[in-house]
Amino acid sequence: MTSAPASPEELPDLRALTRRPRRRRRLALGGLLVALVAAFAVRVLLGDYTFTVPDFFRILFGEQMPVSTFILMESKLPRAVLAVLVGLALGSAGSLFQMVLRNPLASPDIVGVSLGASAAGIFALLTLGLRDSAVSLFAVVGAVVISAVVRWVAGTTGGYRLVLVGVGVAAAMVSVVQYLLARSNTWDVQLALRWLVGSVNNVPWSTIGVLAVALAVLLPTLAVLAHALPALELGDDAAAGLGVGRHRTDALLLVGVLLTAVAVAAAGPVAFVAFMSGPIARALMGGRHSLLAGALVGAILMLLADYVAAYLIPDVVLPVGIVTGAVGGPFLLWLLARGAATGRTG
Repeated sequence: MTSAPASPEELPDLRALTRRPRRRRRLALGGLLVALVAAFAVRVLLGDYTFTVPDFFRILFGEQMPVSTFILMESKLPRAVLAVLVGLALGSAGSLFQMVLRNPLASPDIVGVSLGASAAGIFALLTLGLRDSAVSLFAVVGAVVISAVVRWVAGTTGGYRLVLVGVGVAAAMVSVVQYLLARSNTWDVQLALRWLVGSVNNVPWSTIGVLAVALAVLLPTLAVLAHALPALELGDDAAAGLGVGRHRTDALLLVGVLLTAVAVAAAGPVAFVAFMSGPIARALMGGRHSLLAGALVGAILMLLADYVAAYLIPDVVLPVGIVTGAVGGPFLLWLLARGAATGRTG
């Protein structure tokens, strides 16, 4: 016995039901944009040296104010801009990995991408004696190579197998980093540790400019390739049936790897930002994945974490990676406990 079609009187109610989730997602994205602007303003205008909004714009457009101009243009503003760019890169990359691999643990932090970049950068710094852009280039190449190894060992199977392989490779990269640190002199180790923890302090505008150019290429590329994500979220077989093959998955993952690599090259491996951004964005979006929401959450996390790192302890400026690591560790345990309690990982 077939059900009767919906009457004309019922159709407006059905349309209203479909509009509600869209309205919630638009409100969530709008709220994240407002939160990002507010976090940026807090990071730049407040702290141990405060600025008014008019003074900020006067300095930004070229007016010279003793002390104030230097503090804003050489300390506060570059840190805030770099935090936003790194957060956008890591947040979008983390959300992308979790969407494509359909596993909330499959972020660049967990599957070895960040540590691959770190190991290559530390090798260039300590063993080859390279500095600045050369170290950054090694970090990018290391992330790509390690990602290719993880993908090759994991095979065509995604999800758990790739995560497990990535965790194993990440552990190997930790051993490599520890070995390189153990055989180096004290001064070089101090340089390596500053870069290894993850920090947005004392990064020149030239590095920030290179990162901005890289994101100007990678983020639009990700937006174009992201049209295949709804099919990929249905599973490999369903995606293949819809004409979305493994090459599209690999292309998306490569963009995610490059986003992670350029972020690590600029600021070091800031822990857990990529991992936390996806689940937080998904909760705010009513259970739906969103690359844009993940990117915005990543930028907000970076700004807030850097503000806390700068002012948590008087007269001590902590690397931002210490704060994100302190928050991300309990978040990982909570996510694992939640998955065990519900019998699932997502």
